[in-house]
Parts: sequence; C-alpha cells; structure tokens
Amino acid sequence: MIIGILSDTHGSLPADWWRYFDEVDEIWHAGDVGDMQVVAELQSRKPLRAVYGNVDGKEIRSLFPESLLFSCCNLTIWMIHIGAYPPLYTPEIRALLDVYHPDIFICGHSHILKIIPDPSRKLLHINPGAAGMQGWHRVRTAVKLHLQPGKIESAEVVEWPRTVLKK
Repeated sequence: MIIGILSDTHGSLPADWWRYFDEVDEIWHAGDVGDMQVVAELQSRKPLRAVYGNVDGKEIRSLFPESLLFSCCNLTIWMIHIGAYPPLYTPEIRALLDVYHPDIFICGHSHILKIIPDPSRKLLHINPGAAGMQGWHRVRTAVKLHLQPGKIESAEVVEWPRTVLKK
C-alpha cells in the first residue's frame, strides 16, 4: 500500500497536490484541516483517515476524532495532531505510546517535517510538516509512505514551493 500523509493544510491544498498523490491507496491527515472544502477534495479522490487539530472547528471535529488508533498492512498506527517527537514526547503522549505500542506514530502541529525512528519504542515517528499556506514554514510538505504487510518499506518526502500571497 501507498499512503499519502498530510497535516496542517489550514484550508488550502497545493494546486497540483493530486499529481503527487495519484498512486496512493489512502490519505491520512494529521489535523488542522482548516475547512470542509479540503475534506471534500481529499475524500473525492481516495479514502481519508483524519484527526482534528487545534484550529479545526465544530464541523470537522464532528467528523474526525482527536486521536485515531488503527491497523493497516498488519501495522498499528496512532495519529494525533499534537504529539511532539522522540525523545521529547510530553508525559501524556509518552504514556499513550506505552499503552498503544504503535509501529507508526503520526502527528502534525509543528509545521516541521520529521521522519524519525524511535528505537526505544520500536516505532517510526512521522510529522509530514505543513501542506497549507498558513504558518512560518518556507516549503509545503507531505509524505508518501510505502507499506508491505508488517513492514514499512520506505518514506518519500513531497515538497511544493510556498508562494507568498501579496497584500
């Protein structure tokens, strides 16, 4: 399976996002979707799994949970918007990681792309960065994750230039 992982779209997707995600089997969104237009566009292309983020309103929060624990390709995935990264997890996140024992831990929020193995917890941490325009990041990013049954095959970073909007 190939998974497209996004976060922090804040209501806008890159114009040509689909060109990079055409081959994915599912899209996973790690929160701060921003508005229902993004949800509709993503769902019109592929199955969508998502969590809500701190800027998402009632409508998005009514569709998606704050935290999502699921299986895919015989791997356990845990996704939440605010999750920090190894080894700097908050005590709450650390405790939940110890309960869930995910193979893959996905979060967003920081707008900083990170793909970090966490050998102490035997997991891969993924923050796909930010695919939207809002925030301080200079490049819009996402991740394509290639999975085989019980195995993470590879992770591929997708980048789009960030166009500055004129006032």
